[in-house]
Amino acid sequence: MKLKTQKHAPEDSNQGSKIKSEEGFTLLELIVVIIIIGLLASLVGPRMFGKVEESRQKAAQAQIELFGAALDTFRLDVGRYPTTQEGLNALQTNPGAERWSGPYLKKEIPKDPWRHDYIYKSPGLHGDYDIMSYGSDGVEGGEKESKDIVSWKGLE
Repeated sequence: MKLKTQKHAPEDSNQGSKIKSEEGFTLLELIVVIIIIGLLASLVGPRMFGKVEESRQKAAQAQIELFGAALDTFRLDVGRYPTTQEGLNALQTNPGAERWSGPYLKKEIPKDPWRHDYIYKSPGLHGDYDIMSYGSDGVEGGEKESKDIVSWKGLE
């Protein structure tokens, strides 16, 4: 009767060190990655925020142009532009005019992209009416991101 003996593979002395090196990242590697991400964010971030503000200004200009088209339709129907007192709300609700055929806008009068009301004056200083958004600061005047968006000239 023969006994079967099992042969064992020789143990690899490097096997333990391979496992240790594949367990995860070192603290130094994580710090380097975090620094690289921080540098990329500091370079790309300001450019992206500039585009956001520029987009808001373009949106305000587009809304002002839509108001202008609706005001022109109001004038064709009623024979005049809404007064300053009637404001842009005259595009949504009849201010008491006989031939009013509105509403002239599909939705309510929106706020500007900075959540301020648009300013409407009729007669305006620059034409039959003036429509303005005072930009991000909500105060008349300003430059760059806080410049006023107005109906009588486009974005520069």
